Amino acid sequence: TAAFARFLPAWQQVGAQTNAGLDGLAAVIDQLAGVRMPASAVEPLVLATRVRDYSPAMLDELLASGEITWSGAGSISGSDGWIAFHASDSAPWTLAGGAEIEFTDAHRQILETLAGGGAFFFRQLAGGAIAESELKAALWELVWAGWLTGDTFAPVRAMLSGGPGTRTRATPAHRLGSRRRAPRLSRYSVAHAQTRAADPTVAGRWSALPAPEPDSTIRAHHQAELLLNRHGVLTRGAVSAEEVPGGFATLYKVLTAFEDAGRCQRGYFVESLGGAQFAVASTVDRLRSYLDGVDPERPQYRALVLAAADPANPYGAALPWPTRTSDDDGAARPGRKAGALVVLVDGELAWFLERGGRSLLSFTDDPDAHHAAATALAELVGSGRIGSMLVERVNGTPVLDPHARPATMRAARRPEEEPDDRPSAPALVVAALSDAGFARTPRGLRLR
Repeated sequence: TAAFARFLPAWQQVGAQTNAGLDGLAAVIDQLAGVRMPASAVEPLVLATRVRDYSPAMLDELLASGEITWSGAGSISGSDGWIAFHASDSAPWTLAGGAEIEFTDAHRQILETLAGGGAFFFRQLAGGAIAESELKAALWELVWAGWLTGDTFAPVRAMLSGGPGTRTRATPAHRLGSRRRAPRLSRYSVAHAQTRAADPTVAGRWSALPAPEPDSTIRAHHQAELLLNRHGVLTRGAVSAEEVPGGFATLYKVLTAFEDAGRCQRGYFVESLGGAQFAVASTVDRLRSYLDGVDPERPQYRALVLAAADPANPYGAALPWPTRTSDDDGAARPGRKAGALVVLVDGELAWFLERGGRSLLSFTDDPDAHHAAATALAELVGSGRIGSMLVERVNGTPVLDPHARPATMRAARRPEEEPDDRPSAPALVVAALSDAGFARTPRGLRLR
């Protein structure tokens, strides 16, 4: 399984030096089409790790050109939310459709304006008796529910940075059914739209998203192709994590037809994941090269930090979360949560961190793996791609607790020590973080 965890990020071009410019970004988005990701992680932790010269302007240029589009898939908090990207020519196959919400007059006004097609500035949606603040809240509720999109990602960035009036009511991330038809209303005239001061959270032009492909067979066919391209080796767990309509049972029929036609292979490619695994021949050959990629007796300690919800993270999807020896210690449980990070060392899950790093779970007792993980995390913070990090607890133990006091790394590395004499996992983590530059504060270990 560690071989697959090394394979998947590389397959999804994480750290690739070949992707650059608009073409490179478009290729990455093609592979990620339809995946729900936290908006806060999309640029710093997903796109920037796959496109070597990534900049926000590149994403905005692709959106403005109409080559790609984005959709909301549920709000997470007052400012963050789940989003997905889509190639415009295949969007009907990857869009989930609008979630059902309770329509208000503000929602109806926006939907009626957009019903005839075209894209509109917010000032063209405003006007009438509805306050602009109410209309803006309604617009974002429709965005997170998957009804609307914009021709720039700037409003999402403004929401994440705490732009004016960014709090909106939460929209469930799950889909409640097929796309609901918007209420039919009298045509709303925008001829007298009021002018307004620029608000970055509603910048750009807004339009209605297209309806998803209504034919479930056609949709399943294209989704099977997309998922094979995204995951390399497609498993039941990977399909379940993506919440594909109809689940694995629906795709299994399509994948079996692909196998019969010689378009993919079924086999036991990844140990312990069952026999219902599908891959194309070239993928299988590449996966085999990772089976001998790391000698267990001579680990390379290559660390990789990913957003927990990144599809390049196999844990909690194709692979189960590993168990810890102290899973009953009251610590938080890992999950593919917004804001959470995972640190993989040679494909093994070393650390899981909750949003902001407050709670850290360790899955290794190897001091060198801890140091590799801490160094990678410090480099990520130092790059400015994420903000400062404060670690308060390790495996449920406060980092300032005497039991988490770091032993010297010389003692931590002595293989002849009896197991009971070895430093605790919190002590090893604290030592590694301290060596990586995290400073002790009254609340925990912080790196700015």
